[in-house]
Amino acid sequence: MLPFTVYFSPDVFFPQNYPLYIRSVPSQNELKFHYTVHTSLDVVEEKVSAVGKSLADQRELYLGLLYPTEDYKVYGYVTNSKVKFVIVVDSSNTSLRDNEIRSMFRKLHNSFTDVMCNPFYNPGDPILSKAFNGIVSGMMVQTS
Repeated sequence: MLPFTVYFSPDVFFPQNYPLYIRSVPSQNELKFHYTVHTSLDVVEEKVSAVGKSLADQRELYLGLLYPTEDYKVYGYVTNSKVKFVIVVDSSNTSLRDNEIRSMFRKLHNSFTDVMCNPFYNPGDPILSKAFNGIVSGMMVQTS
């Protein structure tokens, strides 16, 4: 295995575009990740509105590669309730394929659904669930 730094940042945003969960590895570039993720929300909105015009109810939740940069690849996913998931990975990480990213989003969505079904969680509050954090940590280990 070649030594390289894996950048992985799964983020969850409420429909009004404020973050419910943000985590990045390594943490020294956290501000850069925040900027990249927030700029990707504009691309998510463009893709969702374009898909919404072409198909009324039937749409793919996985938006695919939103945009590549020199350092990162940014992927997006939107739920039926307009909650946005964004994953940022290092562009030198060629081991991750599109179907693996799609699988990660499905895991995140399922775990997010579990958080929402918790009667003690108030929708709109930051996600502090240990189970959700465990799923994210497992995905981070998988990508490294």
